[in-house]
Amino acid sequence: MLDLDFTDEQEMLRQMVRGVCAQHSPVEVVRALEDDPVGYPPALWDQLAELGLLGLAVPEEHGGSGMSTLDGVVVYEELGRAVAPTPHLVSSVLSARALQAGGSDAQQAEWLPRVASGEAIVTPAWLEPDNGFGPLGVQVRAEPTDDGTLRVSGVKQHVYFATSAQRLLLLARTGDAPDAVDLFLVDPHAPGVTLDQRMSISSDSQYRLDLDGVQLTAADRLGAAGTGWAAWQDALVDGMILAAAAANGGCEHALDITVQYAKDREQFGKPLGAFQAISHYLADARTVLDGSKVLTYEAAWARDRGDATAPKLAAMAKLFAGDAFRDTTAMAQQVFGGVGFTVEYEIQLYFRRAKQLQLSWNDSRRCEDLIAEAVLDVA
Repeated sequence: MLDLDFTDEQEMLRQMVRGVCAQHSPVEVVRALEDDPVGYPPALWDQLAELGLLGLAVPEEHGGSGMSTLDGVVVYEELGRAVAPTPHLVSSVLSARALQAGGSDAQQAEWLPRVASGEAIVTPAWLEPDNGFGPLGVQVRAEPTDDGTLRVSGVKQHVYFATSAQRLLLLARTGDAPDAVDLFLVDPHAPGVTLDQRMSISSDSQYRLDLDGVQLTAADRLGAAGTGWAAWQDALVDGMILAAAAANGGCEHALDITVQYAKDREQFGKPLGAFQAISHYLADARTVLDGSKVLTYEAAWARDRGDATAPKLAAMAKLFAGDAFRDTTAMAQQVFGGVGFTVEYEIQLYFRRAKQLQLSWNDSRRCEDLIAEAVLDVA
């Protein structure tokens, strides 16, 4: 049975992460790192490593902490609350899970301890210009050559923290079947690799990746040929759940500061919150947020149990939480009025990041496709 009560240890974990974010990623640091090429504070990364949180999704035998998905939800609600700029999701969750799902024993032994310690950052290079989130969205090809190597040319976009990474986790097509996609570990400094920082609505560290005849060997392929897409989809289950948790944390803080503003700001001799139209907006947002959190907890619980419904629930949680975060911050902007769009106010940080998160790690349409496939029992 799903238990909505967190353990004492999980509540201690929450307070610990909240304290770390307050110390190493206050709003002043978040603002200072907007559009920064590195994009995250080293002090925060080092502290997360010291506390074992970079190994959240890494088994203990590889130097990780082997925490549950529900533990991860606790961590990500606090990272989302602080809109903490960190490559944790791309490296410690998505890449770590993909390595576990698809990597050979040797690849896991080489990379998972380094990811868990923070020594190495691995970031996915997945999406392509004008292509979607499904398997056919991957059109960059790894072509075989006469000498037995592979050569890759093409463009990837939305590659997070790419210049800080020791390896790029590249999704490349190796056949004509829809899911004939493999994962490759690519050195970002290899010949033929070009990284170009791109500005985003969230002002975080994103790069365009150009590949011009980049040479890969069999050792660069993650696991066996033909297993890449399945491994990536498995990793995305955790990614969607924790992205939903981050959205819920950000949504809760955005709502909290909006409620406080509605209490403090007076118009026509009384607080904004005393007007029914405003109070009902806030009540609706609180109701949606609570529902989003329960759905995310259920998805995490199912994942930890190995339940077959976990992928569907993960997509549901990502869809619902992404919409809730975006819609709540848009409503909050209206409550704040024109000042809410100025950089002096926090709410604009959350509004911009809400939209970026809604679009990332399976956007709303892709989540709906995944849910529909599960509901209709079709692929």
